[in-house]
Amino acid sequence: MNLTIALLPGDGIGPEVTAQAVKCLQAVGETFGHQFEFTEAIVGAKAIDKTGNPLPDSTLELCKNSDAVLFGAIGDPKYDNDPDAKIRPEQGLLKLRKELGLFSNIRPVKVFPTLIDKSPLKKRIIRGTDFVIYRELIGGIYFGEKNLNEDGTVASDLCTYSEAEISRIAHMAFKAAKTRRKKLTLVDKANVLESSRLWRKVVTKIAESYPEITLEFLFIDNAAMQLILNPSQFDVILTENMFGDILSDEGSVIGGSIGLLPSASVGEHNALFEPIHGSYPQAKDKDIANPIASILSAAMLLDHFGLDEESRALVIAVLKSMKNEIVTPDLDKNSKYGTNSVGDFISSNIRESDDHLTINRENIWLGKSTII
Repeated sequence: MNLTIALLPGDGIGPEVTAQAVKCLQAVGETFGHQFEFTEAIVGAKAIDKTGNPLPDSTLELCKNSDAVLFGAIGDPKYDNDPDAKIRPEQGLLKLRKELGLFSNIRPVKVFPTLIDKSPLKKRIIRGTDFVIYRELIGGIYFGEKNLNEDGTVASDLCTYSEAEISRIAHMAFKAAKTRRKKLTLVDKANVLESSRLWRKVVTKIAESYPEITLEFLFIDNAAMQLILNPSQFDVILTENMFGDILSDEGSVIGGSIGLLPSASVGEHNALFEPIHGSYPQAKDKDIANPIASILSAAMLLDHFGLDEESRALVIAVLKSMKNEIVTPDLDKNSKYGTNSVGDFISSNIRESDDHLTINRENIWLGKSTII
C-alpha cells in the first residue's frame, strides 16, 4: 500500500515524538512492503511566528490532499500566558478539524498490565480498565458564536448542536460498541442544558436500531467521578466536544501518564492521528518526552487503513518496550532511556514476530475502535 501522510509536528515536544512515530511507520513499511510518503508542514505557534497564521493555507491544502495527517502538538507559553492574544496556536487545530470535517475523535483508554503500578490509582480500582471515548469534535461550545462586550467585562460562548451532528457520531459509537462489550454510556448535562437534552433524545432514538447494545446515561459531573472510582465499568463513552476533552484528559491519569494515550480524529473523507497530550514546552529538546502516545497513534493510522497485522506488530513492539522497562522518565524516574532511545527500540523490534507468543495477552488492539 502507498500512503501520503501530511506530517505536522507542531510545537514543543511535538517534533520529537512525531519523529519516533515516523521511525516506526518507516520500519513497518520496510518490513511489510508498504510505501509511506511524508510531507512536513508548519502549524500552531511556529506557523504564527513565521506567517502570522496558525494554519497556513499551504498546510491546510497539504492535509486535504493527503491520505492521512500525523499530528504532534501545539501551544507555546508566550500565547498561553497572554489572555489578550488575538491569534492562538489552538485556533489552527480547531480550524484544521473543521476544514477536514473530523467530527469524531476516538480515544482508547486501557491499563497496560506491565505499567499498572505506575498509576496513582489503586490496582484493584483500575485493573481491567478498557474503554474508548467517542468525542464529537467540530461542534459545541468550542465552535459556537463568541461575544465580548466593548469594555471587556462580559463574555459568552454559544453551545449549539444539531440532530445531524449528534446522529453521525452516535452511529459510529454504537457500531464500535457492537465490536466490544456492547455497552454505551452517553455523558451529558441534560438536567441543565438544552443541548444535552437534544443529545439524549437523539441518542435514545438511535439506540432502537442497536437492540443488542445497553445504553446508559451519566451527567458529566458524575461521569468524572465514576471515571476515577470505577473506570472498568465503561466500554464506549459517547459525549460532546468539551465534555469529551475533559474526560479524555482525566482518563490519561488511569494508565499512569498522559504520554500513553493516542487518538484518531476521523470524518467522511479525512483522518488525523495525534497523541492527546499537549506541547509540554518544559520538556522541549530535553529528550525526556514519552513518544508512546504518538507511536500508538501511528498504530491507529495503520488500522484505519485496514493494515491490521502491521498495526499489531507496532503495538507488540510498544508492549515489549514496556515489558523490558525501556521507557521514559515519566514512567520510571530512574530510567536512563530518552525519547529517541525508546523510539529506536520500538522501531527496531517491529520486525520481531516471536514476541507475539509471549506478550500477546497484553495486546491492547487499539485499532478495532476505528474500523466502522
